[in-house]
Amino acid sequence: ADGYYEYTTNECVYSTSDYSDMVYLQSYSFNKDVFLQFNSTVGKYVGLTELGVMNAERFNKDPALLQQRKAEVDRFCRHNAQVRDSAVRDKA
Repeated sequence: ADGYYEYTTNECVYSTSDYSDMVYLQSYSFNKDVFLQFNSTVGKYVGLTELGVMNAERFNKDPALLQQRKAEVDRFCRHNAQVRDSAVRDKA
């Protein structure tokens, strides 16, 4: 219970079967509070605290990093959604 807890989550959010509304979110948290988030719809990092703003400014200056994060919608989200959705449909 003592100490600090830092973690990153990667989420794919969508509601249509053709994945046209899919959004990739990468959130950075410290002690359960999100301080920084990348949203593929926005296309950049957004800081939610003073620490997050500082990191967002630094990360957003790296075009290669931003391009990589934007590509996660196809590489990570759509790919895994197609695999998982087909597995569910095949069982139904």
